[in-house]
Amino acid sequence: MSTVARPSFKEQMLAAREEAIIQSVNRLLAEKGFDAMTVDEVAAAVGIAKASLYKHFPSKEDLAAAAMVRVMRRAQQFLHGIDPALPVLEKLKAVVRWTLQVQLAGQMPALPSQNSSLRAALRASRGYGDALVEISDTLRAWIEAGQREGVLNASLPPLAVLYTLYARACDPVVEFLRAGGQPDAEIVELVVSTCFDGLSAR
Repeated sequence: MSTVARPSFKEQMLAAREEAIIQSVNRLLAEKGFDAMTVDEVAAAVGIAKASLYKHFPSKEDLAAAAMVRVMRRAQQFLHGIDPALPVLEKLKAVVRWTLQVQLAGQMPALPSQNSSLRAALRASRGYGDALVEISDTLRAWIEAGQREGVLNASLPPLAVLYTLYARACDPVVEFLRAGGQPDAEIVELVVSTCFDGLSAR
């Protein structure tokens, strides 16, 4: 009978340090974005030398890509936990609510600009690419089902709806409402309402 070898103390310490690094990167990406974040800031936040940081991640792009992969995996876990019996529209609303809550908690990395070097690192990351495909395929299937059922506008291309949902992950309205003193729970419901119900009077 084979037994799985337990990680050594050194391996556990390295894993704990890597986790602390990714959490710090995630927070800095949410606060400042990739272009403004520096490796020095990450090292200072974790409390290690920059040389030690590079032993875990050889570049700023690798640091940010690891944080983006972590968020994508969290999103996958959330999707897997949604009750399959829920109506399609409620599934999509649940995803948007979760996205907004993560953003309000300061744990949603800002998406890189089109010309950012992070784009290339993400394209090269199999973990990120696989997660993105799975999440996109799941959401697109729900969107198309919602259009067939008549609960989503069938004249809109599913891809446009998908990108609209993804855009909630970096919606500036969230921070504007928070700056105006709106409670987080209320912000989430206001953005969900405008996303799914629009601005027209009912």
